[in-house]
Amino acid sequence: MASRKFAPRVTEGSWPEIDLPVKPPFPPMEAKRVAKIPTGESWQFEPKWDGFRALVFREGDAVAIQSKAGQPLGRYFPELVEAFRSLKPKQFVLDGEIVVPAGGILSFDDLLLRIHPAESRIRKLAESSPAHFYGFDVLFVKGKPLHTLPIETRRERLETFFETLDHPLVHLSPATTDRKIAGEWFSELGPLGLDGIMAKRLGEPYHSGDREGMVKVKHLKTADCVVGGFRYGEGTKSVGSLLLGLYDDEERLVYIGHTSSIRKDDRIALTKQLESMRGENPFEVRMPGGPSRWSGERSSEWEPLRPELVCEVEYDYFSQGRFRHGSKFLRWRPEKKPQQCTMDQVLPAKRAKGKKLAKLVT
Repeated sequence: MASRKFAPRVTEGSWPEIDLPVKPPFPPMEAKRVAKIPTGESWQFEPKWDGFRALVFREGDAVAIQSKAGQPLGRYFPELVEAFRSLKPKQFVLDGEIVVPAGGILSFDDLLLRIHPAESRIRKLAESSPAHFYGFDVLFVKGKPLHTLPIETRRERLETFFETLDHPLVHLSPATTDRKIAGEWFSELGPLGLDGIMAKRLGEPYHSGDREGMVKVKHLKTADCVVGGFRYGEGTKSVGSLLLGLYDDEERLVYIGHTSSIRKDDRIALTKQLESMRGENPFEVRMPGGPSRWSGERSSEWEPLRPELVCEVEYDYFSQGRFRHGSKFLRWRPEKKPQQCTMDQVLPAKRAKGKKLAKLVT
């Protein structure tokens, strides 16, 4: 399964002229992935938002918003550019996350709508569903670079910086050194838009471009899926990936993505089994084919199967009707009927804890 978060495909653009010691493009601090929230007293914990990572640079009227991949994001979020330009501090560099709230939760699908070529469409969305920014680090303020200072010092400066701000779209992201509180965030608020927990090692500077000072614990989910097809591995005649589907409310099989984490020792026998199950295309909604927003898989060649096999997979994100990254194969489910594999496994249910999320992010 892909380990990195999706980086939005943005068009090339130029940066406004910003003459600061920290200027775009500046590689953001990254994180190693771990299975559990770290123990001990040497950590600061923060929510991991389900949005776009963004560095914000301001010098006077010049405002730049940089994506994790180092590309300009400002044209897609004009309301945030205006918000940062309206703030009292005239020079700063912040690290944070751009999110779009919708219906009491954070909606990655609504956020994705912003990556659109038409300025008129972007402006309309900015008015109807404005994006918010949650700042969790500060790299430059009051004429001083801060990225070489330890995280606890940067956090103090960040909190002081936000004491002077009063804008409905710009927020201070919460932080704690209490592992119990971090655990409550992780267990209770994931369904509402928290993607997991970040843990930053106390005493460490801002590790631009590396993963030495921060770890992440992400929510992982499972789903039982119908195997509706497969692809051969590149240059081979053995199975490379399974193509997965779920049934919608109209009992149509919807293509939702793939899994390629098949054990090498199982591939020969599985290939023979799958080849004996060839049939007509079972997918009625969306088809395997060209590249997707989430996948680098570009081959349009695939083998349709009779929709009889069910497998359980582990995934991290489900967005715009499919897995955002490839899923991890866990096991076969021969006892489960394909028709039991429905979309309600992956679609967000109505949440009853919206007030808790609102309390956390305001």
